[in-house]
Amino acid sequence: MTITSKDTRVLQNFIDGKWVDSKGSEKMEVINPATKECLAKVPISTKEDVEEAVKAAKLAFKTWKDMPVPKRARIMYAYHHLLTENHDELAKLIVLENGKAFKEAHGEVQRGLECVEFAAGAPTLMMGETLSNIAEDIDSSMYRYPLGVVGGITPFNFPMMVPLWMFPLAIACGNTFVLKPSERTPMLANRLVELFAEAGAPDGVLNIVHGAHDVVNGLLDHEDVKAISFVGSQPVAKYVYETAAKNGKRVQALSGAKNHHVVMPDANIEKAAQHILTSAFGSAGQRCMACSAVVVVGDNDQFVEELKNKANSLTIGNGMDEDVLLTPVIRESHREKVLGYIKQGVSEGASLIRDGRKEMDEMTEGIYLGPTIFDHVTPEMTIAKEEIFAPVLSLLRAKDLDEALAHIEKSRFGNGATIYTKDAKAVRQFREEADAGMIGVNVGVPATMAFFPFSGWKDSFYGDLHVNGKDGVNFFTRKKMITSRFDF
Repeated sequence: MTITSKDTRVLQNFIDGKWVDSKGSEKMEVINPATKECLAKVPISTKEDVEEAVKAAKLAFKTWKDMPVPKRARIMYAYHHLLTENHDELAKLIVLENGKAFKEAHGEVQRGLECVEFAAGAPTLMMGETLSNIAEDIDSSMYRYPLGVVGGITPFNFPMMVPLWMFPLAIACGNTFVLKPSERTPMLANRLVELFAEAGAPDGVLNIVHGAHDVVNGLLDHEDVKAISFVGSQPVAKYVYETAAKNGKRVQALSGAKNHHVVMPDANIEKAAQHILTSAFGSAGQRCMACSAVVVVGDNDQFVEELKNKANSLTIGNGMDEDVLLTPVIRESHREKVLGYIKQGVSEGASLIRDGRKEMDEMTEGIYLGPTIFDHVTPEMTIAKEEIFAPVLSLLRAKDLDEALAHIEKSRFGNGATIYTKDAKAVRQFREEADAGMIGVNVGVPATMAFFPFSGWKDSFYGDLHVNGKDGVNFFTRKKMITSRFDF
């Protein structure tokens, strides 16, 4: 809902170390998806707001780039301490804005902490390389340097982890940063920035500008923004990549997904069903590593029945309630879009064996949709091809592993894929042939930790260097080569 009236709960931007009002008059409500309560209002900022933030970041870069790397690392250590002290508060903020279960939100805070831990290793991460005697009396060395001002555009589904994929490492490498968080989850982002300032970051090193299209385009078009890091939907990721690259910027744009989980005939049915249930319906299916398609290999109706029974017994409700797994989707408009996919799945001939619309009709206070499972889905169906980003799961059938791998290859996305089996030969074949960047073996969410790159393939990623790990360090730095002669 868009509003124009003023309200004392309107959030502010953070520019040059100060909280400031946006120059935009338009505002949007920040909704708790579990109750539909308005938590705050977020400004839809303008390109003028972006200009001020970039100006502050550019000025701060002049001194921050020369800050000794160990001193940058100490700020990261202080930041890690403050985040740890406020772990529960941050998790509760995630539940309020995003709607996910407190246990999952608590885990998200932990994953964010791991990113800060990685960034605190800046003295090691920023090291160059040296080779003596590349020729007679000549040595060669490589040094790393920051890029300048970097922009980050983050989604609603991981309001803590994804920003912490970006700005701690970028800043530890000597850059300054302008963050544009999702307008659906801005309160947590403000708290992250507030704590970073408390940790000792100088004014202008980290700035936040709330908004929508104008803020995104302001960052993509600004000549002083040297790189863009983005996480979001596939159409927007492609637009961000093409626009920023056209403007001469480095880009890493993480996109959509359709993650396939293959259940082999020898799999532990109970454990596989539990992992898939948690992966598909945790966070209401609103994560790019969620299981959204299961390939059942062989005649394994017993697994399908086990999965359906577990879905029938899972707890649905407010994320602050104990033992809740399935929480609300983010907005009414998104649920309406998902309902369209469910209708389309039925009309295209898939078998709806578990209809989550029942819970939607029963739970009217929040924006709920129960676990929804389609069986006998084919790769050509819309629900098999598109990212639905909701608690909707498609079951495909395959006679053997080769056919299962062929199903995965047909997908235009390539974020993750998992196999459930005890067969080492099948594991190796799956590892070598599955057309995705992150592979799981008997795990529901094969997401990497901060010291490895988050390496989606195909239409799940646009760019060359992924977030996190060595890729992240390379993305946020440029190299300078020094060749020295010593026989003068």
